[in-house]
Amino acid sequence: MKGRTGEKLQNVPSHLALIPDGNRRWSNSHRLTVLKGYQRGVDKFINFGIWAKGFGVNTLTVWALSTENVKNRGRSEINIIYRLLVHWASDPKLLETLRVNGANVKIIGDLSLLPKRVKSALLSLQRKTNTYKEFTINILVGYGGKDDLMHAFKSLYNDALNGKSERITPALIAQKMRTAALPEVDYIIRTSGEERLSGFLPWQSDYSELYFAKKYWPDFEKKDLEKALRVFSERQRRFGR
Repeated sequence: MKGRTGEKLQNVPSHLALIPDGNRRWSNSHRLTVLKGYQRGVDKFINFGIWAKGFGVNTLTVWALSTENVKNRGRSEINIIYRLLVHWASDPKLLETLRVNGANVKIIGDLSLLPKRVKSALLSLQRKTNTYKEFTINILVGYGGKDDLMHAFKSLYNDALNGKSERITPALIAQKMRTAALPEVDYIIRTSGEERLSGFLPWQSDYSELYFAKKYWPDFEKKDLEKALRVFSERQRRFGR
């Protein structure tokens, strides 16, 4: 990958995570419907994945829908998101893009929170792409960091009740989480100017580098990703040393 002046950027993150924030505010600022904002956001993510792979990223994780979204957002807005997820998961153009880029999709979260049609569509997408090995896209749906930790602790507690208790270690806790398959996150990008993680991947992000972009997610472009990756390449990660 080359930067603005042609120099090759070093230390591109292997695992990049994304909080694509600002779809509703983008809609309001352009006097468009919420549906238009989320449609633009979904289309942007498809492009973002291609850009990230092209820059050398191996794994991309995106927060599509949080547990708090499911519980607290208005029903009409959540239904818009559900419709877009179902459409997106079965879009022939998307499936072809994933095939060409060798990108497998993993769906992670408490899928019991989702309507049956949404869960079925997303898991179908996962099955259709599970043989692709060049790039991994993890989509967090019905996901919350505290919920993920609680899921692990409940699993450990149930094991203990059933006589399967083991010595508690970080590795064992990680194995019990919904996000057990995720590698440690190198870099987290959040858009829209919000400078917080909101419970995003607390277990995997203890040494993640953070980048907060001011643009709303639908306005985020390839040049903005390149700028963010340049910032990452210039940082020194010490991991507590």
